[in-house]
Amino acid sequence: MSNPTTARTEYGGIDPTDPGFPGGNDDPTAIRQSAATSAGNQETPVAQPASETDLGSQSARPELGAAQAENAETRLSGDESRPGDQGIDRKAVAGPSRAAESSRPGSPRRTADGSTTAQTDDTARPDRREDGEPTESTLLHVDRLRVDYRSSAGPITALAGASLRVARGEVVALVGESGSGKSTLAHAVIGLLGATAEIGSGTITFDGERVDTGSERALQRLRGARIGFVPQDPGLSLNPVRRVGDQVAEALLVHRFADRRGARGRVLELLTEVGLDRPELRAEQYPHELSGGQRQRVLIAIALACGPELIIADEPTSALDATVARRVLDRLAERTAARGTAVLLITHDLAMAAERADRLVVLNGGEVVESGPTAGILAAPRHPYTKRLLSSAPSLAPGPPRQERPRTGEPLLVLREVRKRFRARSGEAITAVDGVGFQLGRGETLALVGESGSGKSTTARIALRLTDADHGTVVFDGEDLTAARRGRLRALRRRFQVVYQNPYSSLDPRWRVGAIVEEPLRAYGIGDRAARRDRVRELLGQVALPERFAERRPAELSGGQRQRVAIARALALHPDLLVLDEPVSALDASVQAQILELLDRLQSELDLSYLFISHDLAVVRRISDHVAVMRRGRIVETGRTAQIFEDPRHHYTRELLSAIPDPARGAA
Repeated sequence: MSNPTTARTEYGGIDPTDPGFPGGNDDPTAIRQSAATSAGNQETPVAQPASETDLGSQSARPELGAAQAENAETRLSGDESRPGDQGIDRKAVAGPSRAAESSRPGSPRRTADGSTTAQTDDTARPDRREDGEPTESTLLHVDRLRVDYRSSAGPITALAGASLRVARGEVVALVGESGSGKSTLAHAVIGLLGATAEIGSGTITFDGERVDTGSERALQRLRGARIGFVPQDPGLSLNPVRRVGDQVAEALLVHRFADRRGARGRVLELLTEVGLDRPELRAEQYPHELSGGQRQRVLIAIALACGPELIIADEPTSALDATVARRVLDRLAERTAARGTAVLLITHDLAMAAERADRLVVLNGGEVVESGPTAGILAAPRHPYTKRLLSSAPSLAPGPPRQERPRTGEPLLVLREVRKRFRARSGEAITAVDGVGFQLGRGETLALVGESGSGKSTTARIALRLTDADHGTVVFDGEDLTAARRGRLRALRRRFQVVYQNPYSSLDPRWRVGAIVEEPLRAYGIGDRAARRDRVRELLGQVALPERFAERRPAELSGGQRQRVAIARALALHPDLLVLDEPVSALDASVQAQILELLDRLQSELDLSYLFISHDLAVVRRISDHVAVMRRGRIVETGRTAQIFEDPRHHYTRELLSAIPDPARGAA
């Protein structure tokens, strides 16, 4: 493996004239071994260092495969455990040269910079029937598609005759809970289903031509060049040992939209378009040097690089803060209106879907249960499942802020004038935290909100002594945490724990749930084996998981169930403080509501304090007592939740609040 500190190639890192260059080689094996391009994925993800936004060491990432497609057995309190949105064996993608791409009537003509010319009349947004279905200019048509996953227990159905249409220039949102089959449908369209998946029946038609899902060559003509794909997890989708700029350039080089000399300028344009600051610096960095939101923007830049006719965006903003999500989605909307680019938006964020989509398609259990114009479904949902989804969305049913709780006694956590600087590879000093201070009372929730890179997670790491501050003090329960050493620091650390953002990567896939929850007890030598087993049963009960789940592995659980396991593990040592780093951002709306209710109940029962890190202001409104708004390493405004939402003083706070998705704006 190349050393990321020394390995360097010419921009783009590959040579289109090489005989082994993907796109000029019809050998599927060679193609799969090539680096990811438009989908931004690797065949075999390589372990990468934790990013600046990760709070401390996490367990090894779970392998993606058939095991995750077999988790359809259990559904608990609405937590999904169906296959379809997990376990995809992603292939690297490559495509034909521009000369090999046929020119189709009505398709946008591409220019050398990857953009497209204005559309002709037949690619304009189509007229629609009263039920919202397009009457002409259909770009993508999925008709009665059935997909099964093979397992030792027999076939598991992920899609059971699902159908949808996407017209040119149209934005269609495919919504549903985890495991409903959303991602399975998207991956079927571009041939990224895993080896255990089998298309049993149905057809996929793109631009009037039936897609041969069994032909790698046919799929190469679509992926990247004509259909762009934005995968959900940037941690698994970017190569950790290649620079960001090289990975964006690769999409241009593979599809011959630029040579290596011209790729650099186009890469910087794309990084700017998706909202990355200092694109020259970002292009030279490695993925682990970017925040999660910044990595997701790189994936979006890769998908947009070749000016595709359709973009399939699989949870494209789940890792992004509200303002950046709005800018990214504004960019997609701009392409839709000006260039005829259609978007299939796969999301659990119903408020965002309602604001952005022309039509909604609701998927449940592999079947389309409701579809139609967005305004009609929001105003009068017909199916009970749709009604439940809408009632669970924080932005669609915001409710009042949490009732004010009077502060009593001394604060549990105090930060005073904390500063932290990092030095980039270029030698430039980056100030991550600049004079931050706040107090967190016992039994309270303080939310740190702000854009990616604003310093939220670095502040939380300093608060837990996972990173040492350059300046300032951290006081925990009256004791100076910055001065604590060795044994005393270890004793204090059992009183604060972390729940990480991604339940798919924070649990060791090799361990059973019981061992995962028991681990902190073993580490601190608490109790004998029988006592620890009793404590594990108690903890599973506290997070509303059946006792039998102790024998399961993470791959057998849904996202919501995994996050419950993570919370149970964090509670094992009876902590006073939980740091919750985006604890519900990777979950769909109904499971989000369940986890937030669980956190609220546990806080009342155990008198816990929460430091809640989030970019989702609708969630913050529901769970927080106080809010601190961070921008560029500083707290620009702090106050009671109701005060921040009803009477924001700082212009940046007002900008954050205005970025909350509003279906009324979409209707307008």
